[in-house]
Amino acid sequence: MPMVIGVVAGAAVLAVLVLIGVFKMMWRVAEPNEALIISGSNHRTEGLEAGMGFRIVTGRGTLVLPGVQAVRKLSLDLNETELSVDCVTQQGIPLKVRGVVIFKVGDDFVSIANAGRRFLDQQKLMSERVHNVFAGHLRSIVGGLTVEDMIRDRDKLTGQTRAACGTEMEKLGLIVDSLQIHEIEDPTGYIKNLAMPHAAAVQRDARIAQAEANRLATEAEQASFARMAEATRDSEILQAGYQAERDKAAAQSRQAGPLADAAARQEVVVQETRVAELEAQRREQQLQADVRKPADARAYEKRTLAEAERDARISAAQAKAKETELAAAAEATRVKTAASAEAEATKARGTASAAATRATGEAEAAAAQAKGLAAAEAAKAKGLAEAEAIKARAAALAENQEAVVAQQLAENWPEIVKAGASAFGNVDNMVLLNGADGMGEMFAKALTMGGTGLGLARQLLASMHQNGQDHAEASPVLNGVQAPKAQKVVVEQDGA
Repeated sequence: MPMVIGVVAGAAVLAVLVLIGVFKMMWRVAEPNEALIISGSNHRTEGLEAGMGFRIVTGRGTLVLPGVQAVRKLSLDLNETELSVDCVTQQGIPLKVRGVVIFKVGDDFVSIANAGRRFLDQQKLMSERVHNVFAGHLRSIVGGLTVEDMIRDRDKLTGQTRAACGTEMEKLGLIVDSLQIHEIEDPTGYIKNLAMPHAAAVQRDARIAQAEANRLATEAEQASFARMAEATRDSEILQAGYQAERDKAAAQSRQAGPLADAAARQEVVVQETRVAELEAQRREQQLQADVRKPADARAYEKRTLAEAERDARISAAQAKAKETELAAAAEATRVKTAASAEAEATKARGTASAAATRATGEAEAAAAQAKGLAAAEAAKAKGLAEAEAIKARAAALAENQEAVVAQQLAENWPEIVKAGASAFGNVDNMVLLNGADGMGEMFAKALTMGGTGLGLARQLLASMHQNGQDHAEASPVLNGVQAPKAQKVVVEQDGA
């Protein structure tokens, strides 16, 4: 019994192991970078046409019947191919374009199916096929471009190449991950010639920049040398100055004794001179205080008193005359106002009785009479005022004859001097035979002639005191003194 159990258990284990081995033989798992293509049975795969006759598995496991179905692997890894294509541009210039294409089988079932049917047994030839496809389209695209376009815009060349190869790559089940144009070789040197102007300009700018840098460096060196020379000069000047100061100090120390003696003697002379000047100033101030200032004070006192007395007399006379004149003017104004009022009243009465011609005539006659009376009264008042003024001037003359005469002379002095000088106004030739003495005698005579005006004024004022009416007649004489006319004056000197 135990033996039977052991046999059964061993058979069961063996059966399990056999099943595991069979399962492992039948189970296939697709790696992430590969696709399993299972053929030998009719399968329908989503996205594929009916009747494909194979099944595609990616990223998972599946059961495969050994001997009935065949399992093949298609790599989904990246592949690359080097491009080296001889091309001719639109300008007829031969070029060699070098680049690289990185591609792979597409991840969708259609791409995997297309690639499987074309490259399943020839996956190593995939790069060569892709190179041929890209080489043909690249020659076609380069033939439509110029060298300048290819150099300046390589992205355009790359884009056109990828667009032209896209349809064919899709039929092959491949996708292009990257297309790079590495190099464009120019066996004729066309590109080099294109770059020569720019290179020359760059070289020119570089040379200019180098020359400018050399110039700045030279200027900096020269400035540095100049500063060094300036510093050396300043140092030598300072040293020379210090040496001069030392020499000066030594000389001064040697001359200190004689200089001190001379300075002492000079100071003595200066002090003596100062004492003499102070003594002279003291004597001058003493003279000013003792003699000149008292004399000036006395003269100033006399002059001030005389001027004050004269001004007082003149002010009194002027005030009296002004008072008389104002009183006469006030009286005349009063009389005139009364006459005007009477005339206006008469005219009003005549206007009121304008109906009768006789009344109007009488009113006009009365008005004319009133005007005549008013004029007569005004003339009378003016005469009285003038008489009062004459009387006042006569009274002032009686009280202080000298003040009145001085006032009259002050008022008419220009005319008096003019009359005295008129003695020489008509002289044609004047000969002075006695020099300065003759000139003095001539001026003395002229002053004597002018002085006669003073005596004449006094006589006229005396007559005014006796008869006030004579004042008006005498004033023209006071205003101008007649002088005899002379044609020639000769001043002779005895013995000349």
